[in-house]
Amino acid sequence: MLKYLIWPIYSGKLYIITVSYYIIIRSYTMIELTKKEQEALLFIYKDISNFYNANSLSKELGITQVGTMKILKRFEVSNILASKKIGKSIVYRVNIEDEFVQKLIAFILINEASKYLRWKDEFESLHKKGRIVLFYGSASRNYSRAKDIDVFLILDEKDIREVNKKIEKIQNILPKKLHVIKATKEDFVRNIKDNNKSMIEIIKTAVVLYGYDEYMEIINGFTSF
Repeated sequence: MLKYLIWPIYSGKLYIITVSYYIIIRSYTMIELTKKEQEALLFIYKDISNFYNANSLSKELGITQVGTMKILKRFEVSNILASKKIGKSIVYRVNIEDEFVQKLIAFILINEASKYLRWKDEFESLHKKGRIVLFYGSASRNYSRAKDIDVFLILDEKDIREVNKKIEKIQNILPKKLHVIKATKEDFVRNIKDNNKSMIEIIKTAVVLYGYDEYMEIINGFTSF
């Protein structure tokens, strides 16, 4: 039997999560998203420093260029992606100004984090309203082979001492070294504007464990053409 959860998050929109795909009803248009389509959207959204066409995105997704183009064109027709011609290539960005698309990205981010419930539990004490908790690095890909556990926190400077104490408590129960980078929202934004390569890579690969709204409020400002 196919298991599913009906989740009416927003007025006029119904989200149905199944084991393998989403069905999203937008007004009178039904959009079904496969895992690979979800992966494509997140990849384009999170990689704020690059533009992708069908060729470059296909290499990242591990599927054919033809298959990637079908995904991109479908999203463009649905107004989920916007396109722009640069030279001879047509590149794509998430149409984040659309309210539905904002909610769609938020939903996919939350779904991605649901695959990391162990780490949401481990780092729950680090979160509070207005704070962002990102999980990244080798432990997010393959914990058994990782040498340490990487977490990035965006928080108020006044909370650093309190957070340091909580980090010590968490470290005492973890078998691997916990490496936590802490930054204020202002530092985070400044590093993005300065095109800091390390920061851009963290954004590109990190899982948002907590603070989806605050995370998107920042990243949305860097996703448009």
